[in-house]
Amino acid sequence: MRVTVIGAGVAGLTAALALAERGAEVELLERSEKLGDDCCSWCAGGMLAPWCEAESAEREVVELGRGAVGWWEKRVSGVVRNGTLVVAAPRDTSEIDRFAARTQNHERVDEARIAALEPDLAGRFRKGLFFLEEGHLDPRRALADLAARLAARGVAIRFGVDAAQCARAGAAILDCRGLAARDALPELRGVRGEMLILRTHEIKLSRPVRFLHPRIPLYVTPRADGHFMIGATAIESASRGPVTARSAIELLSAAYALHPAFGEAEIVEMRADARAAFPDNLPRIVRKGDRTYFNGLYRHGFLLSPAFAERAAATLLEDEIDHEDHRQRRRA
Repeated sequence: MRVTVIGAGVAGLTAALALAERGAEVELLERSEKLGDDCCSWCAGGMLAPWCEAESAEREVVELGRGAVGWWEKRVSGVVRNGTLVVAAPRDTSEIDRFAARTQNHERVDEARIAALEPDLAGRFRKGLFFLEEGHLDPRRALADLAARLAARGVAIRFGVDAAQCARAGAAILDCRGLAARDALPELRGVRGEMLILRTHEIKLSRPVRFLHPRIPLYVTPRADGHFMIGATAIESASRGPVTARSAIELLSAAYALHPAFGEAEIVEMRADARAAFPDNLPRIVRKGDRTYFNGLYRHGFLLSPAFAERAAATLLEDEIDHEDHRQRRRA
């Protein structure tokens, strides 16, 4: 089977690999000039945290996200299974109870247990939740590893091309363009996310920490060489402009409240992008005409892309088998 995948974000890369692993002949087209340009996956937190996401997401997110850590571990480097720690300031400990009531598969932790998990947070928080089975990865490293894995399988990634003009004749088309696909999927909407990358060697964390701050719930994800990704915003807007002053202040204030060492950290990067979402905030595989669409990952790109990439590959393969059966019946 020949398939042209359009879009080299996390959806396109995972789908291309799922297809290649099933034996399809795949090419991947990307309008940007290099990996990560014009791609909201580049701004992701990389948390593989299905049970935490149950606090605000549908049950399907939990069910389909459970296999994400294992899928990524088999295909990319740098996946860490250290769980997720959720904390709140002493005056906001009721938020821990609220979060616990909406989620599962966690352990309630006290001040001593928090200190054992994250020594640099010792004495700062009295109550928390520990989600042992969750993990995280560095999205940029993961995308590069996927691209390398595809290249090893002979899958060409063509950058800087107009996909409408360059798709191969006779190939099935899997469209993974995110918000750019609104021309065909008008029900898609944009959800803006803003992130900071800070650098400091004054604090070390072994896992993502979610801080239930009263104004803006914050997550801090550790990366290599003293880098931390700070995020949380989800604004109903398709704007892809720079990070706003308000968001920057709120993110930095919440990070400082988590640990004062972040007040002296270097700001390495500030970036915003818009994620594509359907009205129910769940991804979909949609067939329209001669094109199949994989879209709507919303806030769960790295968590749900493995399950939906496998679905998309199975859908295209089953369609090809059905078409071949039909051709053979016609010949008979």
